[in-house]
Amino acid sequence: MLTLTELVDRVRTYQPAADVDLIARAYAYSAEAHKGQTRKSGDPYFSHPASVAAIITELKLDTASVCAGLLHDVVEDTLATTTDIEHSFGQEVAFLVDGVTKLSKINFASKEDRQAENFRKMLVAMARDIRVLLVKLCDRLDNMRTLEFMKPEAQDRIARETMEIYAPLANRLGIARFKSELEDLSFRYIEPEAWADLSQKVKTTAKERDKYIHEVSKVLSAKLAEQGFAVDVTGRAKHLYSIWRKMQVQQCDFDQVYDVIAFRVLVESVADCYATLGVIHSQWTPVPGRFKDYVALPKPNMYQSLHTTVIGPGRERIEIQIRTHEMHRVAEQGIAAHWKYKENNSGGIDPKDAARFGWLRQLMEFQKELKDPAEFLESVKVDLFQDEVYVFTPKGDVRVFPRGSTPIDFAYAIHTKVGEHCSGARVNGAIVPLRSKLRNGDVVEVMTNPSQHPSKDWLDYVSTSRARSKIRNYLRTEQREKSLKLGRELLEKEMHQRSMSLSRLTKTEAELRKVMERFGVASADELFIAVGYGKVSVRAVCEFLAPTPKENEKGSPTAPPESIKEGRIESLVRKVTGRDSHGILLNGIDDVLVRYTKCCNPLPGDEIVGFITRGRGITVHRRNCAKAFDTDPERRVEISWDSRAKINRPVQIKVMTANRPGILATVGHTFHEQGINISEATCRAGDDGRAMNTFTFLCSDLAQLKSVIRRLQRIPGVMAVERT
Repeated sequence: MLTLTELVDRVRTYQPAADVDLIARAYAYSAEAHKGQTRKSGDPYFSHPASVAAIITELKLDTASVCAGLLHDVVEDTLATTTDIEHSFGQEVAFLVDGVTKLSKINFASKEDRQAENFRKMLVAMARDIRVLLVKLCDRLDNMRTLEFMKPEAQDRIARETMEIYAPLANRLGIARFKSELEDLSFRYIEPEAWADLSQKVKTTAKERDKYIHEVSKVLSAKLAEQGFAVDVTGRAKHLYSIWRKMQVQQCDFDQVYDVIAFRVLVESVADCYATLGVIHSQWTPVPGRFKDYVALPKPNMYQSLHTTVIGPGRERIEIQIRTHEMHRVAEQGIAAHWKYKENNSGGIDPKDAARFGWLRQLMEFQKELKDPAEFLESVKVDLFQDEVYVFTPKGDVRVFPRGSTPIDFAYAIHTKVGEHCSGARVNGAIVPLRSKLRNGDVVEVMTNPSQHPSKDWLDYVSTSRARSKIRNYLRTEQREKSLKLGRELLEKEMHQRSMSLSRLTKTEAELRKVMERFGVASADELFIAVGYGKVSVRAVCEFLAPTPKENEKGSPTAPPESIKEGRIESLVRKVTGRDSHGILLNGIDDVLVRYTKCCNPLPGDEIVGFITRGRGITVHRRNCAKAFDTDPERRVEISWDSRAKINRPVQIKVMTANRPGILATVGHTFHEQGINISEATCRAGDDGRAMNTFTFLCSDLAQLKSVIRRLQRIPGVMAVERT
């Protein structure tokens, strides 16, 4: 464990005037607060905040950040409060600690919602002070280094979250070594077999590779020294995850992957970068199309280097990066290298540097505009992960977009109104369809027409979350207006037929309030919109206002119960429509039909979400279904399974087996033992000695499905079983 003396010594190497007393008090406070607590590894819990503080010093962050690293778990895991931290260490440290503290005392509908809202909270704090995110990255890196002590399901969940969010964030912040380590650590738990196999192969070839790196470095250094350049040459194998990604993209084995080795050449000046490139290209043949100039055109994360791939000794492809020492400092520390930290600083960044981090502003726009947690987090993942293209405005300004972006994305990046009225585009002077993909170096000009408006098809053309969000907002607003008008008309018509007055209802405050409370809306307009959407039926509103008399067993009319138990639509649907609710419970919605989607085939026991459709009632999706994310958040409703209902649902699984006689009979017998009848099966044998078998059958719930999968996995020759 890092001692206080060691920590202070690290800070003083880059900040001689650091407030040592503040660090010492934070160190002692955290050690005392976590006293008696242990990690999953059995180590004292305080070893974690001490390690986080050590990682923070690698980024050369200020005293407040180091203290926040020491204290970041105190509020979440002990009796201390943010107010206590502020009283003892000041407002600045308290703000940073609060920014990385999870929302532990709030109930959420799902783990995904909790994850999204914790991330949203961090973003809000990050908008004021980027150090919040830097401290969080250091925290995540240390947690990933000790992930081996967690349960397998926790390992998988945390590793995927890291791969999808934190590694891309480290990349966006320009901290390449954090990004690489987070990817490798996540890879280990997401694809454990692939990781173990590749690790062994890299280890086996290490001696030969190190010898090659030494020889090339020696030749390269000597050649550049002859030309009078003072250089520092280093070589390394690329990190495991990047090698594995190359294997996936190139569809090849490790032995067939080219440019696994990368060399870095550090020079004194920008001019030396280009001169060095010329010397290297005269020594070894460059690979066409593999040169990238990030010096003249830096990446959005401020990274600068010249990249080239050449055919080196032994006909090996090698990648060479050329940069100055200052460029290397930025590549190592990322955004932290550009932040001007001083004691009592607000954590702000120089405006000229902030301009390069437009994605930060974009994330803030997401958290303001996208209220639905799942949609917000999905947008973050999409935008953080994508490769980029660089295009130009007619005036020569550079714009950066995710690869696959179209002129519509470009138009929305200029201004929302330009996007909404985009009618066409010129790319490099030629008129192109709006669905055309932008490429590096394109000059893009947008044409507008006041009568042009977004259509739903545009959602299929865009790649940026900004454009997608703006288009959805427009369509949603348009749909709300149409639904409001339709709902009012439907209510007026039905109420008129029943000798009732809608205008009188809207003017009678007490009566209107009862209706609003009954149907869970905040205003008359919201009621009309709910009716127009199909979320609330006209008949249900009218029946609530003036119940239709019913006949009792003796033939005399009697009024219905004052209320129908909310949440249970089963009896109501059966009564009104003659159809079943299929075992689904729903709060606040009457007279609806329920149907299951075929895209994810939900089973009782799955976490589910409903989507209100026009004329087809509620469609039921599994909560993690990709198509559920594409639905309008305003038309999503929380639903649950009715545990009393006994239903069977179709489900499909894929079973990968060895291609040998008798194995299908064994698989079929396993289904028979479970009392399951296979309704459909397809079997395809491959050339690699394996077969992929797909089975469709009726299943009562998730527990039965898991039981079937476990039994199938025990069969010798069965390699993998997964639900589709």
